[in-house]
Amino acid sequence: MENFNRLRCAIYGAGSLGTILGAYVSASGKQIDLINHNRAHVSALKEYGARVTGTVQMTQRVSALLPEEMEGLYDIIFLMTKQQKNPEVVTFLKDFLAPDGVIVTLQNGLPEEGIAEIIGADRVLGCTVAWGATLREPGVSELTSSPDSLSFSLGAITLPPHKYLPAVKSCLETMGEVTVEKNFIGTRWSKLLINSAFSGMSTVLGCTFGEAARHMESRKVVLGLIKECIDVCRAAGITIEPVQGKDAVKLLDYHGPVKKALSLFILPIAIRKHSRLKASMLQDIENGKKTEVDAINGAIAAFGDKIGFPTPLNRKVTFLIHRIERGELTPGFDNLKFF
Repeated sequence: MENFNRLRCAIYGAGSLGTILGAYVSASGKQIDLINHNRAHVSALKEYGARVTGTVQMTQRVSALLPEEMEGLYDIIFLMTKQQKNPEVVTFLKDFLAPDGVIVTLQNGLPEEGIAEIIGADRVLGCTVAWGATLREPGVSELTSSPDSLSFSLGAITLPPHKYLPAVKSCLETMGEVTVEKNFIGTRWSKLLINSAFSGMSTVLGCTFGEAARHMESRKVVLGLIKECIDVCRAAGITIEPVQGKDAVKLLDYHGPVKKALSLFILPIAIRKHSRLKASMLQDIENGKKTEVDAINGAIAAFGDKIGFPTPLNRKVTFLIHRIERGELTPGFDNLKFF
């Protein structure tokens, strides 16, 4: 295994999640640069360090940079920007990646294939994040998931995996448990299942994950989105993997009224460790930014089209969030009337 301390690493797109991950990695004594285009955020990180609030309280000195301040080559780049700008961002990062370096995408959706087209599949690792955060102000990120739920699922899209996979795992383990997945595409879909249902409805309704699960009418839509994702994967022969010991298919798949009623009962319990989480898409709406809904609910709808399987709920959520982006709707529970 490579000595991690000899490797040069960066988090590109160190926003809400990246600030917290960077704080943990830096606290362990490992080298990592936190890179973000937000000047106020980078300035605060430089002056005060990364400040973590919420379910964990910590302040940690970090190395923070603007993209124009980047120099030299990195062995490992953790990519945490929004996926919609990947062609531009990855092309930019290619010039800062060592010849044998690797990009580790911690983004939502199914980003690996597009990144591989730019730098090669053998230089890409994928990682799903099973926790959430909200950027409260420059340099301050609130961890909104329970401290005992800070886990990662890591995988490769080629065999053998990149030689730095053990070093990447070591880096992520400074924050939480890391599982190296053999069926990484199944892990991607398990995260996409949660994001499409809870992030999608958190954005449409303007609420936290817990609030979306608490109210029965919204809970029914959340469960419907989950069911749609399970069904499209089954139609495509994709096995959805458990996350944090929870098998969404066993818990929430249903084929009759009794199991559906049980799944509805289980749903708020299953999400309780992340009940305070507010979708990053909703945070984007609140900050006047475009969301990555096309890479989440839209990706499921596009995949359904590809294999000839209908996904009307994910298509509806995508449509509603685009209307919210255009200012035609406001996030709120009144939007349940569209379902």
